[in-house]
Amino acid sequence: MVLKKQVGNLSQIAEIAALCGDNLHIYSGNDDQVLPTLSLGGKGVISVISNIAPRKFTSMIHDYLNGNIENATKIQLESIELINALFCETNPIPVKTALNMMGYNFGTPRLPLVEMSDEGKITLKNAMKNYGLL
Repeated sequence: MVLKKQVGNLSQIAEIAALCGDNLHIYSGNDDQVLPTLSLGGKGVISVISNIAPRKFTSMIHDYLNGNIENATKIQLESIELINALFCETNPIPVKTALNMMGYNFGTPRLPLVEMSDEGKITLKNAMKNYGLL
């Protein structure tokens, strides 16, 4: 059985992992909590940031699973600003905006979603620059 947890409550994830053991594969649903989830026996992540930075975020998981905790932690912490920017408005609006900023033609969101606000675009663009994507 597989479970994607997107609750932000690591105690709840720990309790579920303790109760289910190997009978349940837990995947983080929060990009900002991947390493804590892995440390509780999680198997991976269903990720938003990986839509725009797949190599770096995937390498974080591989580093963690291969014992390079220091580098994995570095990547997790470096990613926080961008993760927050990707959730400053309703998903997938920021992801589509980011991909457009990177030169991919993803167009505008379909209704009922709307384009990202100017303030959100500034936040996202700054975070992407700081992350090395722009």
